[in-house]
Amino acid sequence: MATNNNAPQGNKNQLQIQLKPEIADGKYSNLAMIGHGPNEFLIDFIFAAPGMPQAPVVSRIVMTPENAKQLMFALTDNVNKYESMFGEIKQRAPKGSMPPMGNN
Repeated sequence: MATNNNAPQGNKNQLQIQLKPEIADGKYSNLAMIGHGPNEFLIDFIFAAPGMPQAPVVSRIVMTPENAKQLMFALTDNVNKYESMFGEIKQRAPKGSMPPMGNN
């Protein structure tokens, strides 16, 4: 397993993030479906290929409501930083495209 070697060794409360090689390559997703219940949020990351009748879920993440809200803030912060460096992210939705990411 890969370990974050940049973490200070003197801080016992420092969380060491481990990234397994089989996860490090990541999964490509161009669609997400989000659902929730009283105790959790579910995010299904999906790969939808043009012209294909089925779209597989490549990963499902289950989070507490508190962690989902932290993720929302972190994504907002990172999108703002990205746009300040590279310009506004344009949302393209040509005819016949996949539905926008959102609630299922």
